[in-house]
Amino acid sequence: MTSSLETRSGNSIFRTRISYCFLFVIICLSILGARLFYLGNTQYNQYATEAINNSVTILPLTPQRGIIMDRNGIVLAKNYTALTLEITRSNLQNSVPEVLKELAKIVLITPKDRHKFARALSDAKLFEPVILRNDLNESEVAAISARAYKFPGVAIGTRLLREYPQGQTATSAVGYVSRLSSQDRINIKDASDANDENLHNFNGRLEESNYNGTDFIGKVGVEQSYETQLHGVTGFEKVEVTATGKPVRVISKTLPQPGEDLELSIDVGLQRIAEKAFAGHKGALVAIQPATGEILAFVSAPSYDPNWFANGIDEQDWQALSKSTDRPLLNRPLRGTYAPGSTYKPFMALAALTLHARTRDWGFEDPGFYFFGGHKFRNDVIAGQGWINMFKSIVVSNDTYYYMLAHDLGVDAIASFMVPWGFGQKTGIDLTGEAIGILPSTHWKREAFKNSRMQRWFDGETISLGIGQGYNSFTILQLAHAVATLANNGVVERPHLVRKIFNPATRNTLLTNISPQCQINVTQSDLAFIRSAMVAVGTQGLAKKVFAGARYSAGVKTGTAQVIGIAANKRYNANALRRDLRDNSLFEAFAPAEHPTIALAIVVENGGWGVQSAGPIARKVLDYYLVDRLRQRSQMKNAAADNNKMLQ
Repeated sequence: MTSSLETRSGNSIFRTRISYCFLFVIICLSILGARLFYLGNTQYNQYATEAINNSVTILPLTPQRGIIMDRNGIVLAKNYTALTLEITRSNLQNSVPEVLKELAKIVLITPKDRHKFARALSDAKLFEPVILRNDLNESEVAAISARAYKFPGVAIGTRLLREYPQGQTATSAVGYVSRLSSQDRINIKDASDANDENLHNFNGRLEESNYNGTDFIGKVGVEQSYETQLHGVTGFEKVEVTATGKPVRVISKTLPQPGEDLELSIDVGLQRIAEKAFAGHKGALVAIQPATGEILAFVSAPSYDPNWFANGIDEQDWQALSKSTDRPLLNRPLRGTYAPGSTYKPFMALAALTLHARTRDWGFEDPGFYFFGGHKFRNDVIAGQGWINMFKSIVVSNDTYYYMLAHDLGVDAIASFMVPWGFGQKTGIDLTGEAIGILPSTHWKREAFKNSRMQRWFDGETISLGIGQGYNSFTILQLAHAVATLANNGVVERPHLVRKIFNPATRNTLLTNISPQCQINVTQSDLAFIRSAMVAVGTQGLAKKVFAGARYSAGVKTGTAQVIGIAANKRYNANALRRDLRDNSLFEAFAPAEHPTIALAIVVENGGWGVQSAGPIARKVLDYYLVDRLRQRSQMKNAAADNNKMLQ
């Protein structure tokens, strides 16, 4: 009986508990239903508005720019991580001017910093951080971090900035990056539009969106010409942000692809020797490997430090560079044009042989001048230089010979012969902005002048072309290219600065697109004859003293070119002229003469005789490349071998 009562009592308690639980569930569901009804009806408009105002935006992730190095692996351009002071406007509680005022009490903020910040701020979105200061030091970082609670929206960030470890060395070849300008953005958009229409060769790196978040771009040199390869591919984050621009969450992320690394053909050791040899002078030098077209040295003097531009050049430095009478911003080997002077004579002699206007033995007794049309064209040696044939005309640099030759050939025949050698033509070097220069012809003159009388070619204008004067105006790159082709048996190789392109992840090498070689229609016998005469210039001619004691044979030619005209009845007197009106000094060379591995051309502006200023520079460059460099390599190999023996 007791057991039955206990059982009924237990069942009753269990049912009671079940009822309470059921009631509790009903109450919870009622509350939840009421809340849903409230949110779905009463508060619908409020939350719908907030949901609409919350949006997804895409934040760019800037790729790491490719590294540039010389042919021996010496780094010419790299990136470094800098601590930066950044401001995000969407997170600020006070106005930007007020924040800047307070920050200036903690860290130094220069007018240059404020100017760059204001310019960057105008292009940035509210939720994008904008750099106020680069390269913060440890004490500045500590000061800001300790007061971070006072500055919402202000943060310490890290950015990859560009650095040129070699300073002024090879700036004319490497170039620099600088802040994107409005014109740069127009150029990017134009390239993007053209790329969209190019269905067969579409390149995603050329799309305008690939430069979202990018502050800097290549401006000159290889940095500009290989911008597409160096820049890489921009990544992105899909971020949900509030109506005020504050990030809520990251939805997805695509990592950026770093740019490719470039190996240049430049030899930094040779480049330094050449630049040092120009000390105190203005001018240009280009040295080329004849068999490949690889540029070994590319000098524009004076130079400048590209690091000034990498972080945004200030107004004072810019004015100093842009207004300097030395014109350091002019890329002289690429864009400067000069009369070649007597360095043109070997090519004129080769034209005479090829066009059968002269034989090697034809000659005359030089009177020291050439009369034409009542005008007296003088030789440098007034009394004449005796019996002159083609070989001697090159060795002693006789002017009279080439006055006569130019007249006999005629301007159009000269021009036609010189075109394949690259005079007055773009060489195709892998740099943008190459100047064409002037290779005179009757067609050129008709196009160059508007006045009908000036469009006519006069026979007297042909005479001075033979000695590299008159309308002749070429770049030092063109002259070096022609000398390299002469040394390479008439085989044309396109001059280029980039040897290899590396994928930074796989280190796979992508070869540069070098145009196929072509052969100029000249005989090897004639080429050998001209080269032998140039060798004689360095052993018994005008450059004999310059190359005295050289441990190699070289084919050379000196040149002097007038900057201003001299009246027929007057003699040139350098001391009576301002420095900038004096003759330019030119020199061309290839060596070793038997199997040339280097060819070069030089101009020293207002340097006087070619043998006087440009010649010694050529000697220093060739000595380093053919003697000192090889000795250094031999010493390094011997040292390595000795170390290996000691380890064994």
